This record gives sequence, structure tokens and C-alpha cells, in this order.
Amino acid sequence: MDALIVTDIQYDFLPGGALAVEGGDEIIPLVNRLQERFPLVVATQDWHPEGHGSFASAHEGKKVFDHTVLSGVDQILWPDHCVQGSPGAELAREVRQETIAAVFRKGMDPAIDSYSAFFDNGHLKSTGLADYLRGNWVQKVYFTGLAGDFCVAYSVIDAIKEGFDTYLVEDATRAIDPQGLEIMKEKIIALGGKVINSGQLLRS
Repeated sequence: MDALIVTDIQYDFLPGGALAVEGGDEIIPLVNRLQERFPLVVATQDWHPEGHGSFASAHEGKKVFDHTVLSGVDQILWPDHCVQGSPGAELAREVRQETIAAVFRKGMDPAIDSYSAFFDNGHLKSTGLADYLRGNWVQKVYFTGLAGDFCVAYSVIDAIKEGFDTYLVEDATRAIDPQGLEIMKEKIIALGGKVINSGQLLRS
């Protein structure tokens, strides 16, 4: 079975949000179209407690985009975003909800961040997504969502390492730093992942 992963399309990552990705809202109609082509659609949701260690506000004297170390892992410090129960943490209502079979939340441990949909950044704990996909006999996974150079790319890399035939749908994502996405694409391809355009799916 093939699965579509809709990564973190939440209001805090859309224009006007606390950690807005430029053009993030532009991918939503395309993601909705892609959902129609997949028998299984899964969404992910950043879901941080207040005062999460990845927030610059949690570190005296630090500012947004400074670096620190969380649980032994280098950490970029972000503005407060996707705080549990806040409007910014909600999955965008513009995204089709009725076809989403499950939502996997991440980033709940205040001591370490979680870019990937599969593991925290230290690979200390699993979200259970890999087991869920295997339990549904999924072999191919296709990734869309935000942000392309962080949560999407790290999820793609972990999917490859978990043994899935893995695709990044490039035009169905947007990056915080486009150059950062180019670097991550090189890593994805080197690991055996594939970077495709949505047209290759919508034509099939």
C-alpha cells in the first residue's frame, strides 16, 4: 500500500503564524488533491508543551535562531510555536480532514525537539508511526507539508532508514530556507530516497 504523509500543516507554520513558512498556504490545494490518490493518509502535528526547550524564550539571554544543546543534540532555538491546545497548533482547517486516518503528534518531551515524524532528534523515543505504517502494509510513503528543510526532510530520511520506499513531493512542500532544502535533498537522494513532482502522481 502507498501512504501520503501530511506534515505539520498547522497555523503557526502558515503566513501570520509564529513560525511562518513563506508560501506555506500555497501547498494546501495541492495536498488536498493528492489525498484523493492515496488509500491511506496520515498527518503529523507539532505539539509542544509551554516552555519547550526548543523555544528561545526558555533560555535566558538567548534569542531566536541561536543554538544550544538539548539532550546532547545541537538545537536551533525557535519562537514559541505549536503550543499544545493553542490556535497555532491546530491543523489547518483548509486541509481536508475527512480522509486523514490518523494524526501523530511530536515534540511533546520538553527536553528534546522532534523534527521527524518517526523519532525525536536524539532517536531516543519513537512516535509509533513506522509500526503503524507497517501494520497497514505500507511500502511506499510520500511526504508533503511544512517545513521542507526541517520536519519534512528529517521525516523523509527516517522513513528511508526504516526501510520504506520513500518520496519527497517537492512542489507540495515549502522551506524555511530554500538553500537548506537543497542540501537536504542531496542527503535524501544519497540515501536512496526520491524527489518527485506532484504531476508524476496526479498523471498516474
